[in-house]
Amino acid sequence: MLYQGVMTGMDLGRAGLQGWRGKLADAAGPVVARNSPLTEDQVKAAIGALFFALAVFYVAKTLRDWVATT
Repeated sequence: MLYQGVMTGMDLGRAGLQGWRGKLADAAGPVVARNSPLTEDQVKAAIGALFFALAVFYVAKTLRDWVATT
């Protein structure tokens, strides 16, 4: 049973698809889905999650470097 207001992994992945990232996922999603057991929605969510994770790692590295220099 899904609870209202609870964000799923698919929702989180879709949230990472803004601007050019969304356009990239729209182009790559159908192609990858045709050649894999994943659905188009799952592929797009995975691409979004990857971009989200990269952004988090970038911010964490920047903060770590900033703390190291102070």
